[in-house]
Amino acid sequence: FSGTDLVDGSCAHPTIPGRVSPLLPANHVTMAKGTGLVHTAPAHGMEDYSVASHHQLPTDCLVDESGFFTEAAGPELKNKNVLEEGNEAVIRMLQAAGSLLKEEKYVHSYPYDWRTKKPMIIRASKQWFVNTAEVKAAAQDVLKKVKVIPTSAVNRMLEMLDRRTFWCISRQRCWGVP
Repeated sequence: FSGTDLVDGSCAHPTIPGRVSPLLPANHVTMAKGTGLVHTAPAHGMEDYSVASHHQLPTDCLVDESGFFTEAAGPELKNKNVLEEGNEAVIRMLQAAGSLLKEEKYVHSYPYDWRTKKPMIIRASKQWFVNTAEVKAAAQDVLKKVKVIPTSAVNRMLEMLDRRTFWCISRQRCWGVP
């Protein structure tokens, strides 16, 4: 059968009893990469997040800031590192449920952290979105009190702040940028 035969279908989650997941079309999955229908993890990548947002799905994140499964992932996975023992636990769970069709080694193209040289897991996090007009006015007021050298740069910075349409206060990175 073709992928279009599965549109609007659903499937039982292999490791979470009672959870039903919809089969969703996704433009980023092509016949060269699969059927055009995807397993989606909305909290773990932009494409998945876009598909989930389009279909108004929740973006539950089952992984904490340190890369370990949370309690919401279930007792068999809780506190296991996703890229290490968590991965092995999922494989065992799929085998036990009779849901593992094939297992093979695959070199995944994870993004890597520039400091540790270890793979990173993309995960959604809470953000604080604030009233743009209030933040913009406060930022411009504060900037006017800063001694800027050369002074001509102040106007460019004020104009940049004025053009800014979105503001997000984030505390995700405590160690700065490369």
